[in-house]
Amino acid sequence: MDLSKEQCREIIARRTAKEFRQGDVITLGIGLPTEAANYIPADMHVIIQSENGMTGLGHRDLAAPEKPKITNAGGIPVTAKKGAVFFDTAMSFTIIRGGHVDATVLGALQVDEEGNLANWMVPNVFVPGMGGAMDLVVGAKKVIVAMEHTAKGEPRIVKKCTLPLTAAKEVDMIITERAVIDVTPEGLVLKEINPLFSLQDVLDSTAADLIIPDYIGKTAA
Repeated sequence: MDLSKEQCREIIARRTAKEFRQGDVITLGIGLPTEAANYIPADMHVIIQSENGMTGLGHRDLAAPEKPKITNAGGIPVTAKKGAVFFDTAMSFTIIRGGHVDATVLGALQVDEEGNLANWMVPNVFVPGMGGAMDLVVGAKKVIVAMEHTAKGEPRIVKKCTLPLTAAKEVDMIITERAVIDVTPEGLVLKEINPLFSLQDVLDSTAADLIIPDYIGKTAA
């Protein structure tokens, strides 16, 4: 089934938010991962930490002026929850590197069967560097990759990453518009399938080997 980019992003962000637990400290990477903040239930208390120096980040601020006072690490206007705290980048990365983050959500260009992550270098495109991703994946207790299943028809979940790695064997879960996959010592386990897609759709769009359990859950579309 063909989904628009906006539909894919919403499905991924909604499902990602379901992984958060009461009291979690969460860091959301630039781009699609930040949209998960928009789908956290109102009665769930989590603390979202932003790389640019904030804890207590809220949902996207649709009413923000042209020059907003508060943005997330991607420059998107956001709200601040009661009790929010602002600080410099050094403190922000002290929180990340100090092991205080329960979960981080990042985008990716490739993830492979061993949980290796490549998310910073696009071939033939100048990039200034990998940013804080390498700190996040090592410092967080749980690493979730939230990304579209393919890019221009090519699988992003591969047997072995061919792009420069951000981190080795640090990914715990992959969430796409098609499936939810757990990264285990035995390999990639297919946990859920979006009912808009068939098992064959997922297999055909995945270059890595998947372990198919007896029971596969359904991801809400």
